Amino acid sequence: MVGIVYYGAGNIFSLTSALDRLGITYGMIHSEDDFEQYDRYIIPGVGHAGAAMSKLESTGLVPVIKKLNKPTLGICVGMQLLTAYSEEGDSNLLDIIPVKTLRFKDSAEFKVPHTGWNQVYPEKENPLFKDIPEGSHFYFVHSYYIEHNNVYTLASTNYTLPFSASIHKDNFFGVQFHPEKSGKFGEQLLTNFANI
Repeated sequence: MVGIVYYGAGNIFSLTSALDRLGITYGMIHSEDDFEQYDRYIIPGVGHAGAAMSKLESTGLVPVIKKLNKPTLGICVGMQLLTAYSEEGDSNLLDIIPVKTLRFKDSAEFKVPHTGWNQVYPEKENPLFKDIPEGSHFYFVHSYYIEHNNVYTLASTNYTLPFSASIHKDNFFGVQFHPEKSGKFGEQLLTNFANI
């Protein structure tokens, strides 16, 4: 069972639709007690990282999330929340994975936000990317990226510069792209997470 952390800053419908298609059972987490019902967790998120962090803090769930020891997946802004800091809103975040979330530089060649399909290249062996070929395309929508770090970058993408498409530390995983909108490889990744 997957518990989805509900804090008012995620596109829940597209995620739950994907989980329904895959036959992955799930429920919503609204309180500390709800965590006990599930064996893994997803932190979704869209929009502004600073605003999302404020909403998450208002739930009182931050201390619980920081102590989780079961597999936990942050998606898009949910992944950015796992980092230490975001330039978006000059915001301190959960600081579970000690990297920063930075803004893409505007340029004539590259539009910001980075929107659309881009190739993802796993950099380490990990069950999250099992049966997903190197260079598979995933769907991105973001203006801020997580810096590449050899220790924590699980998979990378290049848009103006190499950045972390996925990060990992202990039981925490993050993906910048939207697996629920990324076709068969996105569905494979969600299936993989459900089996970690």
